[in-house]
Amino acid sequence: MMIFTSIYGVVDGYFVSNFAGKEPFAAVNLIMPFIMVVSTIGFMFGDGVKAGELNQFTLKGYVFKTYEGRLIQAGFRGGVNAGATDSNLGSYVFDFSVENSAVADSLMRMSGKTIEVHYKEYLGALPWRGMQKHVVDRILSVKETP
Repeated sequence: MMIFTSIYGVVDGYFVSNFAGKEPFAAVNLIMPFIMVVSTIGFMFGDGVKAGELNQFTLKGYVFKTYEGRLIQAGFRGGVNAGATDSNLGSYVFDFSVENSAVADSLMRMSGKTIEVHYKEYLGALPWRGMQKHVVDRILSVKETP
């Protein structure tokens, strides 16, 4: 993807400089680094599946209202010598965002249930997409928590 973006920058620069003039060419050169940084953060890095109990799901934000959720996964995490007295002992937590309002509406009604979701992992979070770099795009299964 970065190769195509770079080729686009060269071709765009050629046509703008030859047909539009020096000022538009300067404007393209000034805005291009910003576009590259935003697109680098926004490119998808990977995708996968997570399962766990839906602990919370909320709509929050001041300027950009985004859906944010948290899954508590089975098992415990801790250090190599984690024991009952270790203060670092805890559950695996998967924090995620949701862009699709239909998926968000479904998740709003599933608190406390064990769910399996498909997510996309991005290199970083963008404020209009959500606060997390993991974005859930669909629900695969739902089970009542025993």
